[in-house]
Amino acid sequence: MALLKPFAAIRPVPSLAGQVAALPYDVMNTEEARKLTRNNPYSFLHVDKAEIDFDDSVNPYDDCIYKKAAETLEHMRSNGIYIQDSKPCLYIYREIMYGRVQAGIVGCVSIDDYADGTIKKHEMTREDKEADRIRHVDICDANTGPIFLTYRARQNITRAMKYWMDSYSPIYDFTAEDGVRHTVWVIDDEKTIHSFQKEFENIPNLYIADGHHRAASAFHVGMMRRKKHPNYTGREEFNYFLAVLFPDEQLHIWPYNRYVHDLNGMTTAQFLEKLKKDFELSPVTGRYEPTKKHEAGMFLDGRWYSLTFKKGSFNEENPVEQLDVSILQNNLLGPILNIDDPRKSSRIDFVGGIRGLPELERLVNEGHGVAFALYPTTMDDLMNISDSNCIMPPKSTWFEPKLRSGLFIHTLTHEA
Repeated sequence: MALLKPFAAIRPVPSLAGQVAALPYDVMNTEEARKLTRNNPYSFLHVDKAEIDFDDSVNPYDDCIYKKAAETLEHMRSNGIYIQDSKPCLYIYREIMYGRVQAGIVGCVSIDDYADGTIKKHEMTREDKEADRIRHVDICDANTGPIFLTYRARQNITRAMKYWMDSYSPIYDFTAEDGVRHTVWVIDDEKTIHSFQKEFENIPNLYIADGHHRAASAFHVGMMRRKKHPNYTGREEFNYFLAVLFPDEQLHIWPYNRYVHDLNGMTTAQFLEKLKKDFELSPVTGRYEPTKKHEAGMFLDGRWYSLTFKKGSFNEENPVEQLDVSILQNNLLGPILNIDDPRKSSRIDFVGGIRGLPELERLVNEGHGVAFALYPTTMDDLMNISDSNCIMPPKSTWFEPKLRSGLFIHTLTHEA
């Protein structure tokens, strides 16, 4: 059973919400973040990626970076950029991108649900990335970026959300620079809040769609606080972390494509010959984007090929090995191109599908090598693998639109 808890959000004043809201800290590098915030002192990136306000000579993991993040957040609160709701609420956060709608409930979930597997994971995390966010959450004393969770859709929840959106005015409604529309409603009626909580109690599992490192970090900070406060009651806010819960049927996973910088010393002819063992290969006219599982597009030497994965080249019964990203890794990237650990190899780049096939062409044309356009992992794949307590290969899913940071902040200091 999933625990959903209302909270008194710290959130931007409506007139500044569009300027405050920012893409997640980990989808851009420091220079890209500086460009995005050059004319926007309100951007939440000044908190979430505080190194943008320092010279490049300063280590982005220096203590002063985290202290600056906390100071900036406090400054935004004391200067009226942020307000805090007077009582615990739930919220509805709706995003519209290319006409596609996803609407989720914003609230807090329990670190105990994370620990016991009620909140399921499908990715491994890196200690260095966890350590960064642990320090950020601890020093800011807040969850500043929501965890993107999903659940198997329930029509009672979907209908109740629709009723509230149709019946009440939103507190925020703006379109970001990338064309994504963001709309937020406050659910402040205690009876309605309780009914949502009861509905989620009937949901056996939540699934992390995006934000594994943020979730792990929030959990570790909560455990650190418990250690500091051995007489904790469980009601303290540090026992919970910020999340947005979306029904699976509304979510869209984009492909996560691959670009390899070289052919591992082979000529084009030698490389193509090696592919014949596990793949059916055909040159095509124009671009090729796969339309179903176990197909891929490949761009090499100025032309596109269709790749079909042969039966027998993968275990169709294993939920991880039958993923297209696994088949490509196990039958091509590893044995043919010698990329055995894509997490550590500097010879491979991962390209979100939202950037399109032209980006793959650009990378190959400018840097040589080869690119692969993959069919996206499905929501069923994600949940089945999570249910099996298995781990997906790195960079298996790319979710769009991204949740904006800075619209909701959950402070860890007060008792629930």
